[in-house]
Amino acid sequence: MSRFFASMIALPLMLIGLATTPAKADIDQKDRAEMQQVIEQYIKNNPEVLRDALVSLAAREEAERVQAGIMLVRNDDGDPVMGNPNGSLTVYEFSDYNCGYCKRMFAPIMQMLAANDDVRMVIKEFPILSQSSVTAAKAGIAAQKQGKFKSFHTEMMTYRGQVNDASIMQAAGAAGLDLAQLKQDMDSPETTAIITRTRSAAAALTISGTPALVIGDTVIPGAIGIEELQTVIDKERTKQG
Repeated sequence: MSRFFASMIALPLMLIGLATTPAKADIDQKDRAEMQQVIEQYIKNNPEVLRDALVSLAAREEAERVQAGIMLVRNDDGDPVMGNPNGSLTVYEFSDYNCGYCKRMFAPIMQMLAANDDVRMVIKEFPILSQSSVTAAKAGIAAQKQGKFKSFHTEMMTYRGQVNDASIMQAAGAAGLDLAQLKQDMDSPETTAIITRTRSAAAALTISGTPALVIGDTVIPGAIGIEELQTVIDKERTKQG
């Protein structure tokens, strides 16, 4: 027997629908050998059955992986929020303040929020481009604690060029934040934990770049236009009834 088919026989019999497990382990060695031969011959004669079973298993595992990642995303306590904080539909955006595509999406997102008063927009601070991205992400989370995230976010998203400590603090000042409190909150374990949680969610969804959106069960890697964004939101709203 080839190593391939020997390994295939180790698959649960339920995958190929040939037999069920006996009520008790009373199959002798001869019966076991005969069953093994039947299984091997069936696989040889009907390879598509095993192929389809493996494809189905892979699809199910992928769906379970995505659903587990979405559940991680929905754990958003402490994440910055814009739009309607009590909105019935939540849009999540993985974002980095040094990401040019995120800045291009900022205007469409604000346009979308203005047109959809039932949307709760959660920014998943996902700093991946530089150390200054980490600092800016911490400042965004800290700004949420002071209730002034939207103003800070706007200042940061309309800033041109790579952010640095000076530009971050300038944006915070323009947003009316208490800078001493901001710095204290930036360095808190809670802020670090929120970013770590976001990284875990991104890994579960195989999100490796920004921006990325999660709307309902839909994961959108990369920037999209206002029309496509609105279409996805409308579909999700319909699903929610």
